Amino acid sequence: MASTAIEKKEVTRDLDHCDIPYYVSEFVERELGNDYDSLGKLDSLIEKLSENKKHLEEQVLTVSSEVPKRIQNALKNAEDSKNSLSQLLEEESVLSESINSHLLKAQPWMEDLDVLIGQVEEIERHLAYLKWISCIEDLSDSIQQYLMTNNVPEAASTLAFMAELDIKLQESSCAHLLAFVRSTVKFWHKILKDKLTSDFEEVLAQLRWPFVGPPQSQAFGLAAPANAPEVYSNLEVLFCQLLKLQTSDELLTKPKQLPEKYPLPPSPPIVLPIQIMLNPLQKRFKYHFTGNKQTNVLNKPEWYLTQVLMWIGNHSKFLDDKIQPILEKAGSSLNAGLEFSRALVMLILEKLAADIPCLLYDDTLFCHLVDEVLLFERELYSVHGYLSSFPSCMHILSEESCFQRWLTVEKKFALQKMDSMLSSEAAWISQYKDITDVDEMKVPDCAETFMTLLLVITDRYKNLPTASRKLQFLGLQKELIDDFRIRLTQVMKEETRASLGFRYCAILNAVNYIATVLADWADNVFFLQLQQAELEVCAESETVSQLQLGQLASMESSVFDDMINLLERLKHDMLTRQVDHVFREVKDAAKLYKKERWLSLPSQAEQAVMSLSSTACPMLQTLRDRLLQLEQQLCHSLFKIFWQMLAEKVDQYIYQEIIMANHFNEGGAAQLQFDMSRNLFPLFSHYCKRPENYFKHIKEACIILNLNIGSALLLKDVLQSASENEPLKPSQPSATAALNELGVYKLAQGDVERSEDIVYRFSESPEMWIYKSLSVTGGEIGL
Repeated sequence: MASTAIEKKEVTRDLDHCDIPYYVSEFVERELGNDYDSLGKLDSLIEKLSENKKHLEEQVLTVSSEVPKRIQNALKNAEDSKNSLSQLLEEESVLSESINSHLLKAQPWMEDLDVLIGQVEEIERHLAYLKWISCIEDLSDSIQQYLMTNNVPEAASTLAFMAELDIKLQESSCAHLLAFVRSTVKFWHKILKDKLTSDFEEVLAQLRWPFVGPPQSQAFGLAAPANAPEVYSNLEVLFCQLLKLQTSDELLTKPKQLPEKYPLPPSPPIVLPIQIMLNPLQKRFKYHFTGNKQTNVLNKPEWYLTQVLMWIGNHSKFLDDKIQPILEKAGSSLNAGLEFSRALVMLILEKLAADIPCLLYDDTLFCHLVDEVLLFERELYSVHGYLSSFPSCMHILSEESCFQRWLTVEKKFALQKMDSMLSSEAAWISQYKDITDVDEMKVPDCAETFMTLLLVITDRYKNLPTASRKLQFLGLQKELIDDFRIRLTQVMKEETRASLGFRYCAILNAVNYIATVLADWADNVFFLQLQQAELEVCAESETVSQLQLGQLASMESSVFDDMINLLERLKHDMLTRQVDHVFREVKDAAKLYKKERWLSLPSQAEQAVMSLSSTACPMLQTLRDRLLQLEQQLCHSLFKIFWQMLAEKVDQYIYQEIIMANHFNEGGAAQLQFDMSRNLFPLFSHYCKRPENYFKHIKEACIILNLNIGSALLLKDVLQSASENEPLKPSQPSATAALNELGVYKLAQGDVERSEDIVYRFSESPEMWIYKSLSVTGGEIGL
């Protein structure tokens, strides 16, 4: 126990080794601590530690006895695996030697067998070749037998099968076989085609085909003579037999193609029977409209265009009533009328491709050609149901050199038209000036003619086959709109000194009309499609910002937005100039009214009848005259903007320059209210139901000026309390509530926060004069 008197020494821990003294010291400190009474726990602690030691020794003994057995088993397994692997390697070596030996022995057999297999494959190819030849010869013999027995339908069906075999053999490298098949198909196709064509043309001749006159003048065609059933039966049989030759005809006949510079859409060949029906019309067309014939002149494209339309119209009923049922019975999805039209249109395209280079640089001839082609296209689509997916004249006009020339000529003639419309004597006069219901917009003739010009241009290019071409025309329209806006601006500047004159107002009406029509066009399906096309082009070229792309994609903007914004800006500038002009006249006329002696006017009780202040007459007369003048010269929407802008300026002027700049007695306040409510406001009552709402400063100032004494004193208390931030009494309203209760909303608490009420009493006067002065944002309103 003597050691307990010695000061305890701290045992440090060795972090690099397993420090047993440290752990022992920690254990003793934790179990016993500095309490001497806890030494009695030593016996139980020693006993517990002994049991733990014994338990650990038993575990060590168990493990030490089991581990060697496991290691021994693992070593034995490894040894067995090693022996098995060695045995497998020996077997692999023996087997490999055996295989190599067998391959050496079999090598001569393999070489001989390869030769035999090659010979067999060659014999098989020869056999297949001979089979194909035999098959084609058999089919050829069958066709010959069918023709000998006059069984043309079966001969045509067999030829169609042979043509299908020809198509299947196209991937073969047997050039001679392919040539043999093709020559056989060609041989029998010519025989069958000549025979069927001859018979078919004979039947068509019986029908008086082609019909050169209208349906009602056709000699046979749709008529029904005695032998009509037989003729129509032969027509159907021969038509179906010719249809069977379509496959072989497409193999042997290359369709006539226009040069690659013309972007024609792909289209299948015309079916053989309709080709035969078209032969006499094609001959007529080439006879009249090619070579040195008098009907073939560059300045008369309408001759051949009209002729083709007549042919389509003359034959449409026969094709629909007689030919279309045959096609449907044969299981074809073709439309006889459209096939007939498509073939004739191809004649037009060939003619245009030949003529356009000859007149490309003659503006008059070229423009006339384009006009006639557009008229032809319109009738072709609207009357005869031609499909936009078929080749059309617009594909020829879309060729690069022709299209650029078209754009140039279109712009040239449009600018000439703009020059003539603006220089016309009736340029600024509305065509409908005498018709009130029609002349709501008061559109001058030049603006209406210009928008008609743009509409015509749209109709001319809307059937172009590609969006890129349409976008180029849209760019031309934008240029023309901007050019017309600049011309209007130039004329407007010449009329600036007479901003209320007829021409100036006409220019303003024109600007408003163009902006309105463009906004309406922006919602048109055609221009929405162009907007989508423009979005795709911009996205590919990355020429616009992401914000602009987003606006285009979300349809927040339109293709005419830039033009509309410029026109709206011009409209606002012109309206502002007119308002300023009238306002200056109003201010000049209001000089005497501004100097009125408001403080000394007699009270209402002293006057028998209230009357308008004589000094206000010039101001109100000026307002009345100008409002009437501009109502007649401006359209309704523009005039509405004008009088509202003017009302706002007049409201501010009277409030600032007359009310705020003067003191008023009771008579002056009543006179001001009478002048405003009975004379100024009614001037605008024709344009709205409650004109006083457009003069809120004046209206509310008159309310304050005409308060009775009690209300004025109460308002004074409320405003003083609000300005001094005093707490409100239980029954006292807030300053805003007090003003609203009086009908004062525009002059809010912030406008009257510095208000003061001063009551003067003059005892020497037989009457009590009470003056109240309200200071309102730098001015004074006094009673």
